[in-house]
Amino acid sequence: MLYPSIDSLMTKIDSKYSLVSVAAKRARSMQVHYDPKLEKYISKKFVGKALEEINADKLHFKTAGSHEELNINE
Repeated sequence: MLYPSIDSLMTKIDSKYSLVSVAAKRARSMQVHYDPKLEKYISKKFVGKALEEINADKLHFKTAGSHEELNINE
């Protein structure tokens, strides 16, 4: 079974498209500037790490009108 599950991730972000966009943006950011938001990750890949951060409520997505914004809580 994959961790985190799609069901648990869909409770954090309501759209699969938004979930993929946020995870991809964070994964690219982690490749350039590795700044971990969690103490320990299960995944070795950046996309998996980004999904773990979303599941742990360290990474959020909100829409502001017609433009989307990535919000990383510290």
